[in-house]
Amino acid sequence: MHNRTIRIPLMMLAGLVVLYVSACSPRVASRGNAPEPEMLEQITVGESTKGDVTDILGSPSTIAAFDENVWLYISSRQETVAFFAPETVEQKVVLISFDKANRVDILSEYDLEDGKPVIPSDRITPTEGREMTILQQLFGNLGRFSETK
Repeated sequence: MHNRTIRIPLMMLAGLVVLYVSACSPRVASRGNAPEPEMLEQITVGESTKGDVTDILGSPSTIAAFDENVWLYISSRQETVAFFAPETVEQKVVLISFDKANRVDILSEYDLEDGKPVIPSDRITPTEGREMTILQQLFGNLGRFSETK
């Protein structure tokens, strides 16, 4: 009997410790295509073509919006602890630019420290027309019915 009265609180305590430790461990989310350094060494500026790059690294994460000759390989790792907002702990961007002959012109690597924060604007775009109250919207169409032919 004495053994049982000690065992139950110890089991409950062990369960709470496991729950506490698991709640504090971060959830990790990895996204994107991170090329290995050995793969990047196989690409030679001025010699490698788009086909060579695709064979070595695969298709890019994205192609630049205004220049189809700029390919980006983007990867990131975020950690979320408990209920806090996710935090980006690692980010890597590989930029490959091609010349007119489809040969590699620029090969650049950027990491989290190279990024710049984007501050959204709080300005409002003006719209044409007039402001209407909710009552004007509800009762505005009364009497405007046209006959259907």
